[in-house]
Amino acid sequence: MFEDFRKQAEQADFPDEQQEDELQVKNPNAHQGLFLGLNPMQRFIVALMLLFMIIVLGVLFLLVTSKITFPFLG
Repeated sequence: MFEDFRKQAEQADFPDEQQEDELQVKNPNAHQGLFLGLNPMQRFIVALMLLFMIIVLGVLFLLVTSKITFPFLG
């Protein structure tokens, strides 16, 4: 049984390192400075939107916990 495995292993054509390097597919867009496929201006807009969302949620939290109040509501 083990002799059959040895024979199969000797007959098998395993790729060497050079063949493995040739077989690997290289991504041409891998290092163009894109994050999530966004260019710098789009990333800036996303960052601003996140900032405004955090500000609004923070103000709403302060209103709910009565730490601040609007003078015209009260």
